[in-house]
Amino acid sequence: MTHQSPPLDPTHLLRPKRKVEGISAILLPFLDDAGTIDWPGFRAHVTRTLEAGLTPAVNMDTGYANLIDDATRTRVLDETAALTGNTNFAAGAFVADHLGAPFARDAYFQQIDAISQRGGTPVIFQSFGLVEQSDDDLITSYEHIGAHVDRFIAFELGTMFAPFGRIYSLDAYRRLMNIKSCIGAKHSSLKRVDEWQRLILRDEVRPDFRVYTGNDLAIDMIMYGSDYLLGLSSFAPDLFAIRDAYWETGDARFYELNDTLQYLGAFAFRAPVPAYKHSAAMFLKLRGWIDHDATHPDSLIRPESDRAILAAILNRLEAQI
Repeated sequence: MTHQSPPLDPTHLLRPKRKVEGISAILLPFLDDAGTIDWPGFRAHVTRTLEAGLTPAVNMDTGYANLIDDATRTRVLDETAALTGNTNFAAGAFVADHLGAPFARDAYFQQIDAISQRGGTPVIFQSFGLVEQSDDDLITSYEHIGAHVDRFIAFELGTMFAPFGRIYSLDAYRRLMNIKSCIGAKHSSLKRVDEWQRLILRDEVRPDFRVYTGNDLAIDMIMYGSDYLLGLSSFAPDLFAIRDAYWETGDARFYELNDTLQYLGAFAFRAPVPAYKHSAAMFLKLRGWIDHDATHPDSLIRPESDRAILAAILNRLEAQI
């Protein structure tokens, strides 16, 4: 006879009137389907994210980290550092490889250095060479990274986002928290229970460690002690900032605004999930924040019928503020 574990009760994790740290992944906008980047649109979006009080995160999945070339990646860093004054931003450290590849430590160091030398905090993207290792070798790799840079954010990525993703065991997560230069980890399994387990472990092992929710289908995870590093917040950094302030002050308006933002997330992050970047571009164009809603030529797109639904969601959001 098998015995099931008792269901997890997250109610004791609720953290009312908590100040939330919001990091918003910046969409890299395009002028056309040929891949011409809208640099003025990019700069404007970084600026409005900063003005909202959120930390911009560039070269993330929302910025097509696995599709852009090194020259584009470097320019994104330079543009961001110029706007932030070489501080207060995060950026993806991405290393392209293939199934069966060894862990590319030196390539990671190169990406990390490009970010940290500009004042940013590296977010360590997974790769086949990193995630195909055993737990022991995986943690050793993170320890090498931790010895190389004074602060970094780890990243668990579900395979619905990218084939090189992996959600770690809780034992590996515990050991990751023991690396002092690892200040937090973005969790993108899109599963509440997995994230609740990490919050419980965080509270037991290292209370100053940040669990950054990447669950665009459950953005209310901030109620339970998560902070966030989201692609969805790129649609509306201003509204996320208002929502966060409502939570911090105990304002009941938090719930309806959060519900509508979550409705947007459920629609934009439906399968195929990577097409959410086209949803973001369409939404930002509807807001008048970018002039075109093209995406990277190799990125998935949404049907034209999405525009009317996104417009209706935008109207609902605007009526709530």
